[in-house]
Amino acid sequence: MKTMRFLLLGAAVVMLAATQTLGAATATSNVSVSATVAATAKLSLSSSTVSFANADPDTTPSIAATEGAITITAKGKTATGSTISLTVLAAADLTSGSDTIPISNVTWTASGTGFAAGTMSKSAAQTVGSWTTSGSRAGTQTYALANSWNYPTGSYTATATYTLTAP
Repeated sequence: MKTMRFLLLGAAVVMLAATQTLGAATATSNVSVSATVAATAKLSLSSSTVSFANADPDTTPSIAATEGAITITAKGKTATGSTISLTVLAAADLTSGSDTIPISNVTWTASGTGFAAGTMSKSAAQTVGSWTTSGSRAGTQTYALANSWNYPTGSYTATATYTLTAP
């Protein structure tokens, strides 16, 4: 009986030893992970046209843009604490042949965090919005033209350029 127990115990040890990996080894290695994030700016406007209809200056001293509010989406990546800015600059006054209407007669109101009201200029870029750090911002800008009996008749045009800067 003792011999039998000894044989069974011996067989159990051999079976246990057979189930374990003989000479197991482990190796490790590291990999370096890196990512490059560059300053990036992306701007979209819901309309590329701003137009003002003819109106009686006595009853309509300020003409709202026919298109209504322009929706602006400004997206930017920049360094922490840096300021992303959106500006607009007119190339010239409103012109019709040799007649002009000062571009400063065009103003806007704005809604949305970081967006600001302003007056169009041909000499200095005007701030439309400003934000600290990266992100996506959305707001609206609604243009208006100061109406006057002094404007010569004509079809007036001007070009304005928006610039989104993410340093």
